[in-house]
Amino acid sequence: MSAGPKIVLDRVTKRFGERAILNGVDLSIEAGESLAIIGQSGSGKSVTLKCILGLIQPDAGSILVDGESVIGLRGKDQERVRAKFGMLFQGSALFDSLPVWRNVTFGLTQGRSRDTAHMKKVAEENLERVGLDGKILNLRPNELSGGMQKRVALARAIAPRPEIIFFDEPTTGLDPIRADVINDLIVSLVEDLGVTALTITHDMASARKIAHRVAMLYDGRIIWEGPQDRLYDSGNPYVDQFVQGRADGPIR
Repeated sequence: MSAGPKIVLDRVTKRFGERAILNGVDLSIEAGESLAIIGQSGSGKSVTLKCILGLIQPDAGSILVDGESVIGLRGKDQERVRAKFGMLFQGSALFDSLPVWRNVTFGLTQGRSRDTAHMKKVAEENLERVGLDGKILNLRPNELSGGMQKRVALARAIAPRPEIIFFDEPTTGLDPIRADVINDLIVSLVEDLGVTALTITHDMASARKIAHRVAMLYDGRIIWEGPQDRLYDSGNPYVDQFVQGRADGPIR
């Protein structure tokens, strides 16, 4: 593992037609750190994640993971780098046609033949880490509550033991109590597994709880970053307006 930051973005830009989504994003994430990116819908948060994962190629700038450039990687090199990542998708993105155990182990079995009994054991172990038990192994996701689906998706994200986990709006669609349960799980998993975490969220309670540091993306750039306990005392008018949910202010 590199002794430097886990992830570094340097002047990353991305346009779609005439619209500049990312306009020189600079960001550094240390190994073992949990960082949350906040910002308006359409501000480029998801595009940033996709650029890091190599799903979208930026127009300019550099992206390093463990000191290695990930822009333009292909084939086995791309697979090797992507194996470092786990992902909790917005809305969970489970496969309703597959039982829970196959959802949890999907990243481990895709394209490969694996022993069913062993995979069920792996699924059960990861479900236990997120507070679920083996009784749901053979259920379909649509037989579970929204909170349980989110936990199954979290179990899937950690099953390959990634070094980095991306959380895309992890509390979307959950009531405040279930959202706080997911926040607590994320905090404990990041600490227990020693992973680096990057979360994009509109949920300020979630950002304050799960992140060591918060960065705000606005107009294609990171305009503020600081420790989570400064989120409501940032001194930045854009951040203040966003976290307080006010219509009056510099953001239009």
